[in-house]
Amino acid sequence: MTPSILGTASKMSLGTDVLSRIGHTPLLRLRAIERSVPHVTLLAKAEWFNPGGSVKDRAAWSIVRAAERSGQLTREQILLDATSGNTGIAYAMIGAAKGYRVTLCVPSNVSQSTLHTLRAYGAELVLTNPLEGSDGAIVEARRIAGASPGRYYYADQYGNAANWRAHYETTGVEIWEQTQGQVSHLVAGMGTSGTLMGTGRRLKAYNPSMHVVALEPDSPLNGLEGLKHMASSIVPGIYDPAFPDQHLEIATDEAYQAARRLAREEGLLVGPSSGAALAGALQVARAIEQGTIVMIFPDGGQKYLHETFWTSDE
Repeated sequence: MTPSILGTASKMSLGTDVLSRIGHTPLLRLRAIERSVPHVTLLAKAEWFNPGGSVKDRAAWSIVRAAERSGQLTREQILLDATSGNTGIAYAMIGAAKGYRVTLCVPSNVSQSTLHTLRAYGAELVLTNPLEGSDGAIVEARRIAGASPGRYYYADQYGNAANWRAHYETTGVEIWEQTQGQVSHLVAGMGTSGTLMGTGRRLKAYNPSMHVVALEPDSPLNGLEGLKHMASSIVPGIYDPAFPDQHLEIATDEAYQAARRLAREEGLLVGPSSGAALAGALQVARAIEQGTIVMIFPDGGQKYLHETFWTSDE
């Protein structure tokens, strides 16, 4: 007997929720830029393919799930954290999808695009002193949590082990499988350091000779949103400075130039922190005889289009 159309459709999947789309991002080869370093393979983990638009979806989702499992986060509580942008967007998206109220402490000088996105998801914002950067937001989040114990679940992305574990369990595994174990170098910027620590630990578990390169801005005052200049910042609790095999400092202008190059030579519109990853990877490439370098590209470039560096030819 031929099944009816209705009967067939009832057995089919009718879609998935937005949170199921976190992870499994593509690995893109930079063939045009490879021409300048033909002895290496350059691969970019394209994290803007996550539904919230950045790598931070992974950490935020891991933090929320761990808090739910432990009973630390309940429906009666407000999810609270400090953020410079992308993690806040991830929290706000997850909160909207899961029905949690979200309060975020954010430096007031973050882009209007970021602020509009956070508000669109329904997050409550506490704007902090722009001169204090993400550290000022952290101090304020701690103050709010301490003043109202029990009312908030303070997620503390900078000190929460579920942050780096997200990348140990997903990002590192994906990179190993996508490169069929050929990856020799990992290059990643540091904000909370969760991406670097978790991905690097997983890749070193697969191959102890994996070379892990940590990137940070070259000065406290920089234009690399989401990255920390560790020497002048509150150092994240999850960061182990002895773990990376190599540390590189990237100038803002160098990252901007690399972001422009990615747009114009590869057709990839990415944010400045992704430009920093390419700049660092090229430094590594010039110093080795061969290798397969994987860079973490944290987010896309749409929310940075107001920046003037896109049209600069310098």
